[in-house]
Amino acid sequence: MAKAKTKMGGTKRGGGRQGASRRRARMPRPKAAAKPRADAGSRKRAKPRAASSSKSTRAKPGAGIKPSTLPWGEAGKALQGVRILDFTHVQSGPTCTQLLGWLGAEVIKVERPGVGDITRGQLRDVPNADSLYFTMLNHNKQSITIDSKHPIGRAILDRLIERCDVLVENFAPGALERLGLTWEHIHKLNPRMIVGSVKGFGPGPYADCKVYENVAQCAGGSASTTGFRDGPPLVTGAQIGDSGTGLHLALGIVCALYQRHRTGRGQKVLVAMQDGVLNLCRVKLRDQQRLKHGPLAEYSQYGESIPFGSAVPRAGNDSGGGQPGWILKCKGWEEDPNAYLYFITQAPVWEAICDVIGEPGWKTDPDYATPSARLPRLKQIFARVEQWTTTKTKLEAMEILNRYDIPCGPILSMQELAEDESLRRTGTVVEVDHPIRGRYLTVGNPIKLSDSPTEVTRSPLLGEHTEQILTELLGYAPDEVAEIKQSGAVSAPQKRAAAA
Repeated sequence: MAKAKTKMGGTKRGGGRQGASRRRARMPRPKAAAKPRADAGSRKRAKPRAASSSKSTRAKPGAGIKPSTLPWGEAGKALQGVRILDFTHVQSGPTCTQLLGWLGAEVIKVERPGVGDITRGQLRDVPNADSLYFTMLNHNKQSITIDSKHPIGRAILDRLIERCDVLVENFAPGALERLGLTWEHIHKLNPRMIVGSVKGFGPGPYADCKVYENVAQCAGGSASTTGFRDGPPLVTGAQIGDSGTGLHLALGIVCALYQRHRTGRGQKVLVAMQDGVLNLCRVKLRDQQRLKHGPLAEYSQYGESIPFGSAVPRAGNDSGGGQPGWILKCKGWEEDPNAYLYFITQAPVWEAICDVIGEPGWKTDPDYATPSARLPRLKQIFARVEQWTTTKTKLEAMEILNRYDIPCGPILSMQELAEDESLRRTGTVVEVDHPIRGRYLTVGNPIKLSDSPTEVTRSPLLGEHTEQILTELLGYAPDEVAEIKQSGAVSAPQKRAAAA
């Protein structure tokens, strides 16, 4: 079970000049400003090397560092020393920053005083507690509340920008700029800052449109190719638009951090949700081009002699690859909506399939012996396999088929996944304690690094680390923090008492 962490990790780092906006706001001055910190993973900034045309002499980041002698898993986290300024909300951005936090980055989530991330109150299942929607997307983070429209709040943001490595946001187009946080302003304060952004669409006619999960699936090609041929387009249960885009952005940010070792400067990283979905739908873009050269023989409609149109059709449970597959009923399907198995008729194990289902004659029958001969008969083949699978539970069928290396997979419900002990042992599913809602189940880090194990810590309460960040990171004395609080820059406006 993961332990809740409430103290801010890492050492005090910081420095940089006092910003003009800070002086205008007459913001309390820290007692002492620390020196600017070095790049993550290094305390000394190397002098730029002269460009070389020789690949053998080209310097590589980390060159000259001796391998650690510490035991595996005790040499620090992969992104230890990286500080993230998190302006994200809802799902796409928080997915990105949570993953970076799992990998060891220090994540400071900036939230609106008294309100916070809108998902704190959405789909709430425990009264007066942060919803699972929020908690499961905001682990390994700290929370500071700042009124970005307040002059002192703006000055605090500038100070944070000076002390962070990456700013991540998924606001609607133009919102960050309306806050005054333009790329030029950010880069002037901190030339090493990387700004990661999620937007609905990339530059083009739809750039200003607001996009949510299902809109991204529809605009990225997923919905048009999901569902059955005679039915409407369908969205998937997997959050490929939001969470999928957040994962793409995390990779882009890590690449920008790596490049910064060489260039010494930050850059903008943009991932559009439409682009992220289309990237995950690449096999359908592949098929769109193949259509120009003839019908798609691995699609079941080919075997049913149904003509193809000009666009890739919805293909139900067809595998989408070179090996035909389908979802088949298993024993108990009449009562259990998930008593099904995905079955693939892989060519190298065709003879084993024939033996298992009791059709040894198919091994030499010219109508079934070769993959090309089987394509027009896939419907009949899967119907025959289903006669066998309905005599077995999905797990029994899987156990038998795996003996012969026949690819298959049971349809697992969320309840089955939540109760799967193997997923808990690997940290794919973890239990976390929360001071208000109690213990809850959540996904853990799907990326397993042998030298950077993940500890999942609970999501922060709204503004839980405000004072800690002001004092430990920004260096303000207690009386200065009190003055900041009194100004309303980090707290919700107080309602005046009604007149007597």
